[in-house]
Amino acid sequence: MLIDFFRALREARIPVSIREFLTLLDALQRGVIAPSLDDFYYLARLTLVKDEAHFDKFDRVFGAWFRGIDAVFDAKSEIPLDWLIKRFERELTPEQKAQLEKFGYDKLQQRLQELLKEQKERHAGGSKWIGTGGTSPFGHGGTNPEGIRIGGESRNRTAVKVWDQRTYRDYDGERELGTRNLKVALRRLRRFARQGAADELALDDTIRATASNAGWLDIRMRPERKNRIKVVMLFDVGGSMDDHIERTEELFSAASSEFKNMEFYYFHNCVYDYLWKNNARRHSERFATWDVLRKYPADTRVLFVGDATMSPYEVMAPGGSVEYNNDEAGAVWLARFMTAFPKCAWLNPEPEHLWQYRQSIALIRQVMSNRMFPITLEGLERAMRLLSK
Repeated sequence: MLIDFFRALREARIPVSIREFLTLLDALQRGVIAPSLDDFYYLARLTLVKDEAHFDKFDRVFGAWFRGIDAVFDAKSEIPLDWLIKRFERELTPEQKAQLEKFGYDKLQQRLQELLKEQKERHAGGSKWIGTGGTSPFGHGGTNPEGIRIGGESRNRTAVKVWDQRTYRDYDGERELGTRNLKVALRRLRRFARQGAADELALDDTIRATASNAGWLDIRMRPERKNRIKVVMLFDVGGSMDDHIERTEELFSAASSEFKNMEFYYFHNCVYDYLWKNNARRHSERFATWDVLRKYPADTRVLFVGDATMSPYEVMAPGGSVEYNNDEAGAVWLARFMTAFPKCAWLNPEPEHLWQYRQSIALIRQVMSNRMFPITLEGLERAMRLLSK
């Protein structure tokens, strides 16, 4: 079984050596871990993966290969959780959804505190208590137009606050499939200039100078021709952006190859006080947004990449962030980026014909002076034309 797992890792282009595989087998034979799938996961990742850039690929292979095997390690395992969740899922008609009680933001917070004091047990499938399924505005897996999700994964993209801790996947910069046309579209933004020391042979100038010198060799040098455009890309990760990972990975890969002077940061839903470069350590290794605004010159091209799908509170209200209580609204920070970097645009992976149904998209487009473009070849062409002026 483990030999095939080793082959699957190699097929996923994870550089795993035979020596590392033998180290894993030796550790298992010596009993360095308990018979637990979780312990085996960490041991396998420790022995087989040398670079954290490959952690996401390892997780995908591990999840696909060992799916369902956790029951072998847990003698007390009963009905799978997924089966229980499906028992409580309810599909409502648009008319039924419209009849659900809609709380305002402040009322949601107040009612949640009251329920936390009153509720004494787990609940599922109802309309009042904190639980799974049902039409209550609190919990997860149910349906309510303005709910607070507690635990679980988002299904309807309508929660005002997300109370559980989530780990978002960074985008894999090695993706090349489908990026060729994206590179062509991004290439319009490149601007070349010769700067620096004269360390490259200028062949045409050398021929002309030699001919003018009666055949005596007269070598002429020139600086190397380099792309002088500076680009900063800010990627929205997590939540509803999980639906657009593949397209965003392709864009990231294409931009990395086309722009040599490119920096990138991550944010969630909207830009606030902090940005980060590593999702796994996003709370401990943060970059102050003020420092990013001051770090780059005004002629830097700034590209936001996100679906702009969120609660309107996250754009317009202080404390609207789903991560923490931000002192200033997201719209304030977006306006600061627009002021600091006149060449600024927002790339949206959502189809353009759906934008009219997202209130948050309308708000961000207003703040960004309508500089929002779809991530299509035509949309990228329009964005690059704007940024290259």
